[in-house]
Amino acid sequence: MSTIIYPSPISGLIHSRRLGLSLGINLQPGDGKTCTFDCIYCECGYNADHPTRSPRPSRQTVAEGLERALKRLCSEGKTIDVITFSGNGEPTGHPHFREIVDDTIRLRDHYCPKAKVSVLSNATFIDRPEVHEALMRVDNNILKLDTVNPDYIRIVDRPVSCRYDVNKIIEHLASFNGHVIIQTMFMKGRTDDGRDVDNTSDSFVTPWLKALRRIRPQEVMIYTIDRETPDRFLMKATHDELDSIRDRVAAEGIPCTASY
Repeated sequence: MSTIIYPSPISGLIHSRRLGLSLGINLQPGDGKTCTFDCIYCECGYNADHPTRSPRPSRQTVAEGLERALKRLCSEGKTIDVITFSGNGEPTGHPHFREIVDDTIRLRDHYCPKAKVSVLSNATFIDRPEVHEALMRVDNNILKLDTVNPDYIRIVDRPVSCRYDVNKIIEHLASFNGHVIIQTMFMKGRTDDGRDVDNTSDSFVTPWLKALRRIRPQEVMIYTIDRETPDRFLMKATHDELDSIRDRVAAEGIPCTASY
C-alpha cells in the first residue's frame, strides 16, 4: 500500500521527471491526505486510509516556510528549476490559494527569479474565478485530464463529488486560452476488483485528442506509473505506447513530452 505523505507546507527538493529540481508547496495538512479525487494510482494512497487531523497551513505559514527554504537554498548556493504546488491533495481548494500564489511569485522573484512556479491540479476548482485568475499568473498551469470517458473517470480518478462533469471541465480548460498544460496518466492492468483500466487504445486516445483540439494547450505531458500504487494490479504503459500517443499529439501541432 502506497503511503507517501508529504510534509506541510514545504517539501523537497525533489527531482521531477517532468519539471526538474523542484521545491514543493503542500497546501494540505502534513499528517494525511485530503483530495477531491481518490485516484487508484495516487502515490499518497486512498483518502480513507490517511485521514487528516490537522488544519491546512495558513497563508502566513506557507509564506514563512517558503521564505526560510529559499533563504537556505541561497545560502547553500543551490538553484532550483521550479516551485511546485502539489502535495497530499488538490492545492487549489485552499481558501487562500490566490493570495498564496501571489506570495509565492513575490518570493520567487526575490530569491530565485529564474525558477518557474508550477501548479499540479486535477482541475476540479477551475470554474472558480479566483482559482482561474491565480492559475493564469503561474508559469506552468498543469491540469489533469486522464480521459474523456465518464465511466473510466469514475473507476480510476474517482471524483469525490457526484457533480464532476468532464465535458464542463474541458470547456473550463479551453477558457485558459492556451495558458494550460494538460497532464495525462496512461496505464494498463486492472483494479483490485478486476476492472480493466487500459486507456492506451484508440477508443480512449481518439476522443482525448478531440478534447485537446478544443482546449489547444501550450503543451501536453503524458506519463505512466512510476511509484507504488494503492491498487496492486496496475501496470505501466510501454515506451512504444507512450511514444505513439506522443506522436499523435505532436501531429496536432501541440508539443508533447512522454515520461516513462
